[in-house]
Amino acid sequence: MTNLNECYCINLRTAARRVSGSYNATFKPLGINVAQYSMLRRINRFHKLSITKVGEVCELDRSTAGRNLKVLEKMGLVTFTSAKDRREMSVSLSVKGLDILEKGNILWIQAQKNMEDKLGGEENANHLLALLKKL
Repeated sequence: MTNLNECYCINLRTAARRVSGSYNATFKPLGINVAQYSMLRRINRFHKLSITKVGEVCELDRSTAGRNLKVLEKMGLVTFTSAKDRREMSVSLSVKGLDILEKGNILWIQAQKNMEDKLGGEENANHLLALLKKL
């Protein structure tokens, strides 16, 4: 151990809260947060998904994914339709959801650039990503 006074977990959690706060501030004009934006991106990538599959691709349990999707539905960003298996519903982006995603993509690029700047450039950002992917 290099430093017994520093806890990796606490420092990562603190950094994660700061990063999330920065991205949430970026998406605030759209009325969404970074977690919602991420979910919209993943739904768009796969088009129609079951709630179970949304949970899998977002690394959430099914009940959490379902609750988050209900919020997005109330915001008018996703729609539910019956799937082939009547026990499961499919979710897809609504027209409003596609519009928010398009506007969000522009803001996300800005947020990414801001994060790179805070980290001292693209090389440092890529190094951080490589380290995080090892976890």
